[in-house]
Amino acid sequence: MTYRFHHTSALMAGILLSVGSRGWLVAQTRATAKEASVTHASGTFEVKLVPQATAHDYLGAPLGRFSIDKQFQGDLVGTSKGELLTGGTAVKNSAGYVAIERVSGTLHGKTGTFILQHSGTMNRGAQSLTISVVPDSGTGELAGISGTMTIAIADGKHSYDFEYTIVPRS
Repeated sequence: MTYRFHHTSALMAGILLSVGSRGWLVAQTRATAKEASVTHASGTFEVKLVPQATAHDYLGAPLGRFSIDKQFQGDLVGTSKGELLTGGTAVKNSAGYVAIERVSGTLHGKTGTFILQHSGTMNRGAQSLTISVVPDSGTGELAGISGTMTIAIADGKHSYDFEYTIVPRS
């Protein structure tokens, strides 16, 4: 099996692993839940991105695919596994990525799983990232979870800030 690791794929992976002098990669969205109080969780995580073969030959287009393996510490203790797709352009520092990861663990003492959806772009170096909980993806004590996550990368270390609500299903 041959892996193609294009320049833009490397660039997007680099964004995810090291944001450079700014040190921050921020997702800007809001939690949505019916009259539930928002809870704040924070901590650190380690991430391993492994290049994977793409399903198709894209005729030289700079597309890439990676597996995601994370270990969370802090208010969220657990793991996640997922998939990440990247796409780039001929313009330097312009690219995008999407990802889905299933988080399994304990969040402020509540155990279960939920799915996070990522959508990131870099427009000539200007970065934008949205990470949100997929509606109705929570299981166990995390059933009814909604919210958004931001990621910070400073000195090669990853941290998260997670604003969420849990509205029990009736």
